[in-house]
Amino acid sequence: MADGLLKGLNIAVTRPADQAASLCEAIHHHGGNAILFPLLAIAPLQDYREFERAIAALEQADWAIFISTNAVDNAMSRVIKKYGHVPENLKFAAIGHQTAKELGLYGVHHVLTPHTRFDSETLLALAEMQDVANKTVVIFRGVGGRDVLADTLKARGANVIFAECYHRVNPQTDTQLLDNLWRQNRLDAIIVTSSEAMRNLLGLSKLPNQSNLQNQPNLSAKAGQSEWLQNVILCVNHARIAELPLQLGLKVVVTDAPGEDAMIKCLIQLANQHG
Repeated sequence: MADGLLKGLNIAVTRPADQAASLCEAIHHHGGNAILFPLLAIAPLQDYREFERAIAALEQADWAIFISTNAVDNAMSRVIKKYGHVPENLKFAAIGHQTAKELGLYGVHHVLTPHTRFDSETLLALAEMQDVANKTVVIFRGVGGRDVLADTLKARGANVIFAECYHRVNPQTDTQLLDNLWRQNRLDAIIVTSSEAMRNLLGLSKLPNQSNLQNQPNLSAKAGQSEWLQNVILCVNHARIAELPLQLGLKVVVTDAPGEDAMIKCLIQLANQHG
């Protein structure tokens, strides 16, 4: 039964459709209206030969680091198919607890994870990630992910191998739905939980891109064509995701912790202000 804490709040959720259900349910549980508007979709690779070459080194590797649940879902079945089991020599690390939980479905139950922020920088700060000189680290991720993890590990003397096992696409072609909802007073906030999804949102919204912003430091969101985006709240779960929209003069709030509970808490505060 809905408790009404988010009553009157209309919130677009931009997570991939198959990962948005629990957050949408939580919003509805608290009386809000969740609007599914995925800005990322996860797709398998057309060719896994490069991935197969990467995992050929697993039995001699020291660490396997998984960036996301998508990496687990698109990699572990192939790893087990190749070896018949999880290589026993491997130590596992994951960016967040949800990713570690997903690894558990494949029989991996001892996973190093950060305890505060779930990002590469926090994982790299752990003691276990300091002593990696001459160690082989295989990073499971999507095509074209951030390089800060790999670059830092290399600087610490590690041999880093990428095992890219999926790619991300933007399923949207425009933001007309969000524009229409805002004009009907049916859009108050947009949840964005990845930097790539934020770039997709800004790109589709005809706002200045990051290169234009760097070339014209005084440029603001008013130079764009999307009035609706200037008048909704962008709710993000990491300061890094907030950087570009803040530079563009948009309204952004950052949760004080990772996870859905912190996002709901943030939305409840917005609902109280909205009311």
